[in-house]
Order: sequence, then structure tokens, then C-alpha cells
Amino acid sequence: MPIEKTPLDKMRLDKWLWAARFFKTRSLATQAIDNGRVKQNGERIKPAREVKPGDRLDVQLGDADWTLTVRALAMQRGPAPVAQALYEEDPASHARRQQQLRDRKLTVSPEAAIKGRPTKRDRRQIHRFTGE
Repeated sequence: MPIEKTPLDKMRLDKWLWAARFFKTRSLATQAIDNGRVKQNGERIKPAREVKPGDRLDVQLGDADWTLTVRALAMQRGPAPVAQALYEEDPASHARRQQQLRDRKLTVSPEAAIKGRPTKRDRRQIHRFTGE
């Protein structure tokens, strides 16, 4: 008797996040879920929680906050275009991420100006400023 492949109707959340390329490994996805950076339908969840098409996910990756709707499920990790077809991002979330990206490009971080150890002149200024 041949085994028929049935379409997936639900799968583990950590596995879906890995397949959708939000995290490089399933263990990183599990850690993010355990730390409360991923919420399903507005509530905190566990990595083994099952996700199905139509669920809303809030994913926090670094500075970026994603609000997604699950469109499809995949048992294996595929190329980026296939992974992007697994979800649909909320337009407000997309606009917010684009604004954050523009803001980051406009503001220069203070760490970018620091290169290596302080020079003798820098040390003198530091000592003058700190009063040592």
C-alpha cells in the first residue's frame, strides 16, 4: 500500500520559525520562544506549541519587531523565496521596520568613531574629564 503525503495542518512553532528562516537553528528559535521574544496570538507560549495557517505571531529579532500571519507550513528549510511564502507580514509592522532602518542609517552610533585603544592625547582628555 503506497503512503500518501497529506498536506500539513499544524506543526511545532520552533520548527516553523526555523523553516521560515527567522532563526539559523531550531535551538536558537527555542531559546527565543523561552525568553518571551515570540508570542502567538498575543500570548506567551512554549516551543512545542503547534502553529497552523492563520495564526498571528509577534517575533522580536534584535531591534526589529515582526507581526506575521502564518500562511503555510513546511517540514524542511528551503530557499529564501520559499521561506518568505510561508508568512505574510502586517503592513504596519513592515512600515515600522522600514522606519527603524531609515533612522539607523541617519544616526551615527558613537561606537563607530572609536577605533582601538585610546591615544596619548585621548588619555589626557579622559583624565582631564574624569579628574584623575
